[in-house]
Amino acid sequence: MNDRLHAVCDLMIPTVREMAGLHEYDGRVQDLSPAGVRRGLSALAHARRGRPAPHGARERHDDAHLSVFEDSLKVQYGELELHRRDPYPHLSNLELASYDREYAPRQERAAARLKHLAQWPEAVDAAISSLDRVSAPVAGALLGAVRGLAAGLHPDQGPEAAAALPAHERLVAHVARAAKTGDPDPRLGGAALAALMGSQEGLPVDLTALADEAARERDRLTELLTESCRALDPDRDVDELIAELLADHPAADGVIPEAARLTEEVIEFTRAKRLVPHLDGDCLVGPAPPSRRWAMAMMSWAAPGEPDAASWYHVTPPEPDWPEAEREEWLTVFSRTSLPSITVHEVSPGHFAHGRSLRRAPTPVRRVLHSLSFCEGWAHYVEEVCLEEGFRARDPRFAIGVALEALVRVTRLSCAIGLHTGAMTVDEATELFMRDAHLARAGAASEARRGTFDAAYGRYTWGKLEIMRLRERARRDWGSGFSLERFHGALLDLGSPPLGLIGAALTGA
Repeated sequence: MNDRLHAVCDLMIPTVREMAGLHEYDGRVQDLSPAGVRRGLSALAHARRGRPAPHGARERHDDAHLSVFEDSLKVQYGELELHRRDPYPHLSNLELASYDREYAPRQERAAARLKHLAQWPEAVDAAISSLDRVSAPVAGALLGAVRGLAAGLHPDQGPEAAAALPAHERLVAHVARAAKTGDPDPRLGGAALAALMGSQEGLPVDLTALADEAARERDRLTELLTESCRALDPDRDVDELIAELLADHPAADGVIPEAARLTEEVIEFTRAKRLVPHLDGDCLVGPAPPSRRWAMAMMSWAAPGEPDAASWYHVTPPEPDWPEAEREEWLTVFSRTSLPSITVHEVSPGHFAHGRSLRRAPTPVRRVLHSLSFCEGWAHYVEEVCLEEGFRARDPRFAIGVALEALVRVTRLSCAIGLHTGAMTVDEATELFMRDAHLARAGAASEARRGTFDAAYGRYTWGKLEIMRLRERARRDWGSGFSLERFHGALLDLGSPPLGLIGAALTGA
């Protein structure tokens, strides 16, 4: 890596270690103390001053890609100082689950994990010194995740664990105090939200226009849902039918086998339709590591910077000792209506397929720096691509599942804007998720709380809409030369680019 890319990665250690596979960062924590953040930003500015002028279309594109990440880190840490108000970067910094992946021999990964764990006391001190602006809603929303960091750790596991656990307890206590005494207002403010979202994607953001676009998209998806429900059963009320469909799910011990069968099905469909340029490697299915059991479904891919190995589609059934009502609500996520679209999103042509292309991306910048709005936007976009291309065309339940998942994502975009501009309270956001996304109250409340700390969680819909807009441009510009195979190949050749740069797929870069 050159100095600029290295300086960016030094401010994104947990992300590049896991998503990009830069294991030179194994066993390291990022210094997120106030002084450490200042040093990181200073190094970023110094490396940027010495950049040479780019030559050629590919080099200019990569220079712009890298510049977006530099600008985003400056906004995140320098202007908005999110390390002072958001515990999540600190949680990612402590996270040990990445060492569970089989990217290296077990002994090597275990040694790196112990080295990382030994730095927990120092990292917790840094977190506590930084986290002086945590609002009560944000602290409350993340307190469970903070507690879950130590899942599976016991004092008798060695001196590293014995020292790490009291440090972890100090962090839990700090966040718990913020949940009781912190500012009751979690808002970033409209200008800050626009700056955060725009800097991450290299695009100017007009929140009013984006909120209007989200409303139009919600109307389109509601119509898709209504029509698909009528196709399945024209005599039933939509909400009544949805409740019945979500209750049709495998038992807890059948969730993983069902997801494994679907994984084979979506990969076969993607290959038959030639929807992505690369679809090799193994995708295994199993539960998430203990510290990530809060995630019902997620992809852990073989990252671009590491030797090839199996990717994991983590699907986590409920625990046997949970109350029956909680187990049942958790299992509705794996209904025979929802799980097919989730598997398209997580596996193919979604995240797993994207990960295979990232391994072939032609430059280090494209392999290492991943726009989350593109990454999640791509996986969300291909759910509708599969619907358009005829996946399970005779079963309206797939279209219903696509519509329901999309309605959750578009409601996130509306709620993120509403929550952080002050137009909406957490309670109002909860009601919106219940009304528009058809979520039960507990799930709706969880989604609303997430919006307090994950201010850009509208990224799924935003990314999808930008990709769809570019696809229409490609149809016009390429005419008879357009195909999904060509468009997707050109797009994924860019890696996981900021949304403001995806137009390069049409011109070549």
